Amino acid sequence: MRREAAVAPLFAALGDETRLRIVSRLSRQGSQSISELCDVADVSRQAITKHLNVLCDVGMIVGERVGRERRFTMRPERIQDAREHLQRISAQWDAALDRLRAMVEE
Repeated sequence: MRREAAVAPLFAALGDETRLRIVSRLSRQGSQSISELCDVADVSRQAITKHLNVLCDVGMIVGERVGRERRFTMRPERIQDAREHLQRISAQWDAALDRLRAMVEE
C-alpha cells in the first residue's frame, strides 16, 4: 500500500473542526467519555458519537467499555504516522528549494 493511501483517511478525519477538537482534548486530558466530550463543540451527543466513530475507524482513538460508559483514548502512534508523512513532504520541499536556489545562483 502506498504511504499516501495509508495516511489519507487520517488527514481526512482530522480535516473536520469538531474531530480536531476531540483529538486535541483527548491528547491534553487523556481518556474521556462521550458525556465529557459533549462540551467540545456545540453538537449533540449523537453527533459526538458519529465523530468518535470516524476517529476510531482511522485508528486515531480507541474506545473501551468501563462499567456503564465507553471511554475514548488517543492512539499516539497514528499521530506519529501523520507527523512522519508531513516530515517526508517537508524534506521533499526543502530539496526542491535547494535545487531551485542552486539553479538561480548559477
